[in-house]
This record gives sequence, structure tokens and C-alpha cells, in this order.
Amino acid sequence: MLWVVCCLNYADRQSIYSVFPKLKEEFRFDAAQLGLIGSAFMWVYAAGAPLAGWIGDRVRRKDLILGGCIFWSLITALTGSCQKFWHFVTVRGLEGFGETFYFPASVSLMSDYHSPRTRSRALSWHQSSVYAGTILGGWLGAWFAENRGWRIGFYFFGSAGIVLAIVLYKFLREPSRGASEIIDPPSPQSLPREKEEPLRFNQAMAAIFRTPVAPLLMLAFVCANFVATIFLTWTPTFLVEKFQFKLTHAGLSGAVFIHLASALAVPIAGGLADKLARRMASGRMWVQGAGLLAGFAFVVMVGRTSNVNVLLLSMTVFGFCKGFYDSGIFASLFDVVEPRARGTAAGIMNTVGWGGGALGPLVVGLATKYGHKGTAIENMSAAIAFAGLAYLLGAALIAAAIVMMRKKALFPHRT
Repeated sequence: MLWVVCCLNYADRQSIYSVFPKLKEEFRFDAAQLGLIGSAFMWVYAAGAPLAGWIGDRVRRKDLILGGCIFWSLITALTGSCQKFWHFVTVRGLEGFGETFYFPASVSLMSDYHSPRTRSRALSWHQSSVYAGTILGGWLGAWFAENRGWRIGFYFFGSAGIVLAIVLYKFLREPSRGASEIIDPPSPQSLPREKEEPLRFNQAMAAIFRTPVAPLLMLAFVCANFVATIFLTWTPTFLVEKFQFKLTHAGLSGAVFIHLASALAVPIAGGLADKLARRMASGRMWVQGAGLLAGFAFVVMVGRTSNVNVLLLSMTVFGFCKGFYDSGIFASLFDVVEPRARGTAAGIMNTVGWGGGALGPLVVGLATKYGHKGTAIENMSAAIAFAGLAYLLGAALIAAAIVMMRKKALFPHRT
């Protein structure tokens, strides 16, 4: 059920990027304005995430997930009526506010169904819905734009989300917090289950930041998201303007080569991460770090190549590497955070990761407009290639987290 909700969550947010060429044509928006439209969602999404996470640790998560789905779906439908630049910035910001409640609540809920023995696999399968939604939004958004008008896609996705949320209110169930920690036999990553009272905000923060590992993982998420948001925002435009793809083809290709590869990678990475986590506390992080390190070269290659075949191959391998990192975003964090603070932890993770990552689309937009290359598309190509360095920095931060992941420091309750 959550897989389908998350799929629509990402379809709603992705569909706007597929119609950037149409918005540029109809409203004369330049690259900096389009970059700001892309970043508006991410900044509001990031700003609201700590509150969303803290609330998710204190109220029924089912209500946040499905209530948020109704809210962001209404905003998605409203996007179809936008006429001015500030309209687009406003609705994207409101959609970010609605969607920010989803991930902290959903990953916290799933972690109560799945102990550390199966958590990476469960969250990885859920993560595959991110890629399915990105592909769906990228393709259908572009298809509607070319064949029915760009506004129709937003009406379609918004209506679908409202119907889905209403149906799922009957079927989605809420587990007790920390249930998986008690049912499953103890493991090196299991944290003690304490009294049931919700943590105060300062207690939750202390539980999250009691070791350096959590902030290091969050900073690595900034680096990974900086690259991811660039590809989410600019790939359709990049393919249309540099390689002369048709809009529907660009919307589909820009999503499917990267995100289908990621969808195939996350179950593999999740299973590997669960196996490694049973052997060493930092097992999930090793999988993530390997994905970032290997992905660096292919990000650079996407920006530098002028050959379509090399481009598509590079996008595919980058997507596969991205899936290895994505498989452990929250599972690695939950290895060092107790159940009652996991919603708050996921919220702060989203704030840091999306707040910093949101600079990616804006940076590329500004570089495209003001860069020193001969043409705008050459500037965009150089900016994408340069963004690969963020993957190297992210790998270094995860390496530092692995060094800090010492059993005695993180799990003093175990002998």
C-alpha cells in the first residue's frame, strides 16, 4: 500500500520537470526561473521535515501519510491552473509542505514491521516505488503535454492521489512503535526498547545526535541529493536541447534509464546490506559508500559526452550505483536511532538532505544562464559533469561514518 502512495508521491513531484520545455515556450521562463521552480518544492519540503518527523513520532502515522496524500494531490491538481511565475513557485512550495509528512511517517511505520534482519530489504523495495513514480511522472507528464496539453497531466495525477488515499484509509494498519525490536531476536543493530511515552523534542534530538554517525550520514545525503535533484530537474531539458529528443521521448528516457536501473539495484543492495549488517554494524554503510564511489565517474560522463549511446549507458550505470546508495538512506540511520525517535530522525535527514540538495537545480540553472561556455547547453553540460564531485565527497563522509561506527560507542548496553 505504501509503495503505491510513494509512487504517486514521486509522480506528482516529477511531472513538472517534464514540462519545463513547454513552460519555457509558453511563459518565456529562463533557466534560472525554472531552477527556482524546481528548488521551491525542495526548500519547503526540507524546512517542514523536522516538524513532520516530530509529529510523526507522536500521532498516528496512518493519518499523516494519507492526509498528506490528499493535500499534496489537491495541490498537484491546482498546478494545472497556474498562469504566472509566482503561481508555480507557490504551488510547488505547498506541494513540498504536503509531501514532507510522508517519508518520516512511512519509514518509521515500516521499521516497526521489519527488524534489522529484514529492514534494508523492506525499505529497499519501498524505495523502488520512488523510481517507478519518477518514471511514471516523467513519461505521462510529457505525454500529456505533447498530446493533451501540459495542464491535463496535473489534473490526472491529483485526482488519482485523492481516490487512492480515500480507499487506503480502510486498509492501512498502524503497528505499535518498536514492535519489531521486541519480536525479533536481538542482533548487533537492535536498540533497547524503553518505556512507551513519546520523547520530548530535546530527548529525541539527544537520541539522534548521541554519536557522530547520524550527522555524517545526513551530510552524505546532502551530497547524494545534490546530484539526484539535478538529474530529476534538468534531464528532460538536457535531452531536448543537447540531443534533440522529442519531449515525450525525453521525459521517458530521462527517467527510465536512470530510475529503472535504480529500481533493479535496490533489492540487490538491500539484501546485501542486510547480510553485511549481520556481520558488522557498518554493513549497510559499506553498500552505500560503494554506490557513491562507483557512481562518480558516470555522473561526469553524462555531462561530458556528446554521443547518445554513451549518454544512455552512463545514465544507466549511474542509476544502478544510485540504487546502491539509496537502499540504505534510512535503514543505516535507524541502526543508530531508537524507535521512538525515528520519525524525527527521518525528518531531520530530509531537511538536511533536501535543503542542501535543493541547491543543485538552482546552481545548474544559474550556471546555464551565466556560464562562460559558448552556449547555454554547453554551460549545463559542464555544470552536470562538475556535480560528480559531490558523489566523491559523499563517499568520503560515509567512510568517516564507518570509522566512527564502533560497537562499544554506539551500543554500550551490549556486552
